[in-house]
Amino acid sequence: MKKTIIVLITALVVAVIGFVTFINKSAQGDVPENIPPITTIISDIHDGRYTINEEQIVMVNGSYSASLPNSSVVTTTKYFGNEVKGDFDQDGSQDIAFLVTQTNGGSGTFYYLVAKLNKKEGTFGTYGYLLGDRISPQSTSLGVNGGIVVNYVDRKPGEPFTAKPSVGKSISLKLDVKTGQFGEVVKNFEGEASPSVMKLDMKTWNWVSTTYSDGTVITPKRTDKFYLTFKGKTFSASTDCNGVGGEYRVNKNEIVFDKMISTMMFCEGSQEADFSKSLTQASSYHFTSKGELVFDLKMDSGVMMFK
Repeated sequence: MKKTIIVLITALVVAVIGFVTFINKSAQGDVPENIPPITTIISDIHDGRYTINEEQIVMVNGSYSASLPNSSVVTTTKYFGNEVKGDFDQDGSQDIAFLVTQTNGGSGTFYYLVAKLNKKEGTFGTYGYLLGDRISPQSTSLGVNGGIVVNYVDRKPGEPFTAKPSVGKSISLKLDVKTGQFGEVVKNFEGEASPSVMKLDMKTWNWVSTTYSDGTVITPKRTDKFYLTFKGKTFSASTDCNGVGGEYRVNKNEIVFDKMISTMMFCEGSQEADFSKSLTQASSYHFTSKGELVFDLKMDSGVMMFK
């Protein structure tokens, strides 16, 4: 009798399990084998191809890193924020502009404004506009006729880069549709230069100042005496005393002045030594929308400016 009961209970359990399995398979249908894992596609509206310091960068997930050939220095560009939307190229579609930062292993953090333009053919990134080194961005807003106004806090003139930014500044920028570059809109300014077409040998440059990160500022006492000219692979300069000349090498935006020689006349109170020292310390260069040539000195030690 007990055996019969046990057999009946076992049969009932097997039947219930079989019925449940059948119901589940019927509800799910046939499950194919080798299903690929589900992946999440991340679409970042800030990603794209931009140009900073004549280098093309491809932002992926808001970041891009690359090292220079034969160098251990890694340059990293990252999305910062402060975005604003508007029709910056005046084609009827909405674009987006925002700030990015760029570092290269030193103490500097350089802030740039870039824009991503929406066109029928796709999206296009602009050139980056340098706002400054170790500034404190505040807000970005639409300006007049598709312009952009960037507000930020900077250091006082002559303060070292280590000083905390304390001076509020505002810059109005407008996109040059033909070049893809932003230029500053300056009141009562006769015109704007296009950094993309400016070259070292395009003119004779007049020394304006050298500003060091420790706050030291050197300006020529005689602005009509200090000139710099490039021709081929050589350069020549006039000072308030001797003439200076030599060779220079350029690799993209990097520059090195080499084999410098000068005449040997002695002039009391001359600033020739300060001028020549600044040139030997130059490590890179860039142009501004105001038509200026700026040499960045080695180790973030300062800048030398020409007009």
